[in-house]
Amino acid sequence: MNNNEFSTFDLNLASVLVTLNFELLELGKANPKRIRFVFKREKNMEKIIDDYFSDRIVLSALSLFNNQKNLKNRIYSDT
Repeated sequence: MNNNEFSTFDLNLASVLVTLNFELLELGKANPKRIRFVFKREKNMEKIIDDYFSDRIVLSALSLFNNQKNLKNRIYSDT
């Protein structure tokens, strides 16, 4: 990982970032019990992450849950 990337093991945070159109670069599956979500780092990402952990994010529930479902599908797919 480099300074142009942000990674997290938090599925919920990853779902929020995908819902807000941050670019997901890869799913790290080196450890099958912990998936690492790697995103392209963008200038306002730190504020979004801070807002997430401070419970200040407002999103469409349907979009969030659809994106979380899509991420889970990618995690459990063979590819």
